[in-house]
Amino acid sequence: MYENNFLHAGRPTPTLFPSEMNPRRRILMAENNYAVRRLNTGLLMDSGYEVDAAEDGAVAWDALQRYDYDLLITENEMPQLSGVDLLRNIFAGQMTVPVIMVSETMPTAELKRQPWLHVEAMLSKSYVVEEFLATVRNVLLANEGTRDVVTSPFIGQTRPSAVGWPSW
Repeated sequence: MYENNFLHAGRPTPTLFPSEMNPRRRILMAENNYAVRRLNTGLLMDSGYEVDAAEDGAVAWDALQRYDYDLLITENEMPQLSGVDLLRNIFAGQMTVPVIMVSETMPTAELKRQPWLHVEAMLSKSYVVEEFLATVRNVLLANEGTRDVVTSPFIGQTRPSAVGWPSW
């Protein structure tokens, strides 16, 4: 039912869905557990969001470099690229995308040692649906209008987002 919007290694294929309730809210879900990825993607789509789903951190990183997202929801413990490694890439690439980390074990100590790896919210995987959707809504509302132009450290250039910008 929700298979068309899943991203896979080597061939990201986002699907756009009309969203009357949440116009232009595009979310990337990075989760290696198929059942959780499918459930969360379905919940978000049913709530009116446009959603792409990535099977691991490496696929999510590829998608973040190719497309604009209003929110990243990521698991921490994923093969190839963990959620924390994904945050490091986002920071290094000077991307501005709010992040919600949803995980069984939170990398709290690691995030405290590296406060520049900003996470807007953290949810334990024992969350209830209402808590998940409320967190998504609250993070999106709190970050409305923050994805404008980011100044690059390279020769005073600017970039409108991560789309089409090379990763150094």
